[in-house]
Amino acid sequence: MASGHVQGRLLKMLTRMIRPKLAVELGTFSGYSALCIAEGLDEGAMLHTFEVYDEQEDFTRPWLEGSAYADKIQLHIGDALRLVPQLGFTDIDMAFIDADKRHYTEFYEMLLPRMRQGGYILADNTLWYGHVLEEETRASDLQTLGIKAFNDHLAADTRVEKVIVPVRDGLTLIRKL
Repeated sequence: MASGHVQGRLLKMLTRMIRPKLAVELGTFSGYSALCIAEGLDEGAMLHTFEVYDEQEDFTRPWLEGSAYADKIQLHIGDALRLVPQLGFTDIDMAFIDADKRHYTEFYEMLLPRMRQGGYILADNTLWYGHVLEEETRASDLQTLGIKAFNDHLAADTRVEKVIVPVRDGLTLIRKL
């Protein structure tokens, strides 16, 4: 479930290219992608990473706090759909979505108004093991249905430019117009 090495290097490179002052990550899990993003941040920039599963905290927090990038990462435990609006973020420069696939469209719609013009959202797993290409998806496969709905929603959205990069399980780059 963690981003692999190639994707980690890509996240660092994209972060260096975008040069965000404020970055947000939805779905911390082990913290690997957070560390890769933080590695690419300029001095004074900050990554706020959100993990809904509180049982991950005891595993993840030591990795983040013990890293060379601890001063650039703030870990939040709880529902990002509730916490991000409460924190009042505006002018987010870059966001990385790698959380519950059933809620990608909700995450996207929560983030987009908080993004600065020209800001980037990176959405992971948008090829979802190739299941998004299957004509019929079992109604019980809510993760695949969520990614398909997100991809369809994004394809019709004229507020952004977007492209799916077929690295690992698909990474969609989205730029707010």
